[in-house]
Amino acid sequence: MEITDVRIFLQPRGDNKLKAYVTITFENSFVVRNVKVIEGTKGLFVAMPSERVKEPCPKCGFRNVVRSKFCNQCGAGLTHPGQHEERTGETPEERQAEHRDIAHPITMECREYIQKKVLDAYEAARSQSPEQ
Repeated sequence: MEITDVRIFLQPRGDNKLKAYVTITFENSFVVRNVKVIEGTKGLFVAMPSERVKEPCPKCGFRNVVRSKFCNQCGAGLTHPGQHEERTGETPEERQAEHRDIAHPITMECREYIQKKVLDAYEAARSQSPEQ
């Protein structure tokens, strides 16, 4: 499957690790939005669109975002293992575990293809940006 369009939406400069949002079109017929270009410890990488993991309220069953303190439906207090521990030492892996990809490549070849196309388009957009 060929990528036929990559649209880059640069984010304002600053200390933010999020560099751009990206929309990818496959074969002029399928679009994936909210792909992100992020500055990681080993350089730029592409993060696929994701959503926060949810868990049911024990009282009413409403699905709330993980680590919510109160239910958004009934207002009951929600308790979690380790809730009272400090979160200052939270690792990036622990934060990432709260999210699940909505769409993602299955093979390494596809992941590398998408990453190359997106990062090439990002570099081109950044070089044309007046904020450089």
